[in-house]
Amino acid sequence: MKKIIFATGNEGKMKEIRMILADLPVEVISMREAGIDVNIVEDGDTFEENALIKATTIRDLTGELVLADDSGLEVDYMDKAPGVYSARFLGEHTSYTIKNQYIIDKLKDVKGSDRSARFVCVIAAAFPDGQTRTCRGTIEGEIGYKPAGANGFGYDPIFYVPEYGCSTAELPPEVKNKISHRGKALEAMKSVIKETL
Repeated sequence: MKKIIFATGNEGKMKEIRMILADLPVEVISMREAGIDVNIVEDGDTFEENALIKATTIRDLTGELVLADDSGLEVDYMDKAPGVYSARFLGEHTSYTIKNQYIIDKLKDVKGSDRSARFVCVIAAAFPDGQTRTCRGTIEGEIGYKPAGANGFGYDPIFYVPEYGCSTAELPPEVKNKISHRGKALEAMKSVIKETL
């Protein structure tokens, strides 16, 4: 059984990733499960750069096939912030309850399509032979007027998807995985990985 290390410690993310990659004949393990505890400085200016920094760092440490993602929320009214700083927005250890409320407060007088936003996810693969690939996925939506839903994590409760009439935190996991930025990027990466197995 081959294995892929996914360069994250985020359990919510790992759950989604395992569901989406379930049909690959490989075991997908987190950094923690691989016994890797390393602090990676994500100082790239784009999602692609940050995902590649994570994937190549862990690949160079382990010699294994490593996947990494960098993802975030772009709010058009806020000049596409928090963007690549989504995880560190308002400070490294600030809870998403506070981050989400901050964004809702920022947009309190903003109506309709001016609340447009998107989730972006880039999956990077660092192969043992030194090659790298990236795949990008996005989902368009709006910032909701209040947090809603208990599924998902991060900014999911405030990301409203008009065609489903709810936030991504209210979607059943299997629906979310089909339409989400991470789902789309992982599906594209799955095709790349299948070629190498």
